[in-house]
Amino acid sequence: MLRAALLGLADGVILFDPGLRLILCNAAARHRLGWVGAPPRRGLTLASWLDHAGGLDPAERSVIREHCAALLAGDAAPAPGRDSAAAEKDLAFGDFTLRLRRLDGQGIMISLATGGDDGEAALRDPLTGLGNRRAFQAALAAALARAESEAALLLLDLDRFKHVNDSLGHPVGDALLRLVAQRLRASLRAGDTLVRLGGDEFAILLPRAEGAEPLAERLVDLLSRPYLVEGHLANIGVSIGIARAPADATEGGMLLRRADLALYAAKAAGRRQFCRFRPEMDARAQARQALETDLRRAVALGQFHLYYQPLLEVASGAVIGFEALLRWAHPTRGMVSPTEFIPLAEEVGLIVPIGEWVLRQACRAAASWPETVLVAVNVSPVQFADGARLLRAVDEALAGAGLSGMRLEIEITESVLLHDAAETLAILHDLRGRGVRIAMDDFGTGYSSLSQLRSFPFDKIKIDRSFVSEIEGQSGGKAVVRAIAALGASLGMTVTVEGVETEAQAHFVASSGGHQMQGYLISRPVPADDVAALLARLPARTARLSHETRDGI
Repeated sequence: MLRAALLGLADGVILFDPGLRLILCNAAARHRLGWVGAPPRRGLTLASWLDHAGGLDPAERSVIREHCAALLAGDAAPAPGRDSAAAEKDLAFGDFTLRLRRLDGQGIMISLATGGDDGEAALRDPLTGLGNRRAFQAALAAALARAESEAALLLLDLDRFKHVNDSLGHPVGDALLRLVAQRLRASLRAGDTLVRLGGDEFAILLPRAEGAEPLAERLVDLLSRPYLVEGHLANIGVSIGIARAPADATEGGMLLRRADLALYAAKAAGRRQFCRFRPEMDARAQARQALETDLRRAVALGQFHLYYQPLLEVASGAVIGFEALLRWAHPTRGMVSPTEFIPLAEEVGLIVPIGEWVLRQACRAAASWPETVLVAVNVSPVQFADGARLLRAVDEALAGAGLSGMRLEIEITESVLLHDAAETLAILHDLRGRGVRIAMDDFGTGYSSLSQLRSFPFDKIKIDRSFVSEIEGQSGGKAVVRAIAALGASLGMTVTVEGVETEAQAHFVASSGGHQMQGYLISRPVPADDVAALLARLPARTARLSHETRDGI
């Protein structure tokens, strides 16, 4: 009866025998101390017990060991007239206090209170009133200690929240987080745990995993609905990763990692959706880590090369420029596709030094070409985050090569203009002031193309190859190419069509008003050393193509 009463107490209680081996540790104590793993077994040593207390840091564990040993080494009982407190020791750890008491001849009792304003406040996020990361660790440990049912962990990361903070200010962002917390609270059942981990990250712990996916689906819809925040209309979304215990992991840290992998997959798939952890995600994460290591080594060892693909003027058949294309020749992987390593380089910040190297190399190569031939270089949205550095890199590349700014063309995608648009436009105008031409690449694949064309007078728009591949089919590619070519002409912009691979596609581009074309029909990308030979060989090839194109028209 005594054991049952101690186990059921709301306050945490832990008992050790004189050899500091565990007798009893109730659920309240495990919850408050962030217990990791299966419930503790009788006879566990104090040191091993402390290793499972995830809510304690190494210094706190060391203090507890020392004071337990000191109490046991004291007198068997307080001397006459001496306060019995000599057999007790209170240890304050910021958000809770442990009371260590020597049980005369029987060992040590450790107690801690689960209530109290100070302890509760230390487990609360002051902005939203939700539990904080420490409360989450304790709740996760308690859930994993219960083996009677499968639990589920949902990790939530808000989409486009940074845009709200940057455009409307942090006070509005804070108010938005409070509204998100309210919507989340209203969606959960009794017994579910909701915490804010920090920033715009939240976590939900379900003691029973059934319904995790339907809940995630509802939350994606609910949190994506507009918010009225202090007079502003804010639109955000949420991505969610789900992991289950014990199916996906039996330890808190691993469960969190696997929910995070699922969250990463949801974001990679386009955001505003949820993903459940799958074993192959672990393999992909390890492969990604290996690729990142190799990528950093490639930057240090100079394993990158530039290839150049010609741009053909439709009317004259002349080569008017080359697009510089990055290639990575890995010693064991072989040629690594840019679609594989460039997104990773952008994510980890390596695209900035890589992009600066591309600018220098491309300008140096172009300096040896005829003066009528320009070079086009793709610039990542990440590089626009530091406008001063980007402008400095362009200046140094041009000066180092002795190349006029009029022979450099910078290609950007629409996504560049979706973040800090005013600052980005200022950078584009500064580039234009240096004589540099600005082209919008992959036009037609974004969701705001027309508004972006109105925001800045681009010199060129490049029609994405996906539309060109549909020209000879019945899926509407012809109509799209014609419409974009007409739009570009009306705005005074050069229109370049990418991915031209057949004579029929070339004829259609010419008849639809395209000014330039690029693709395998003209030439595959070639190394810098082969550009001169290509320039000598192409006139005959393009003259025949130009003649056939005019005949086709």
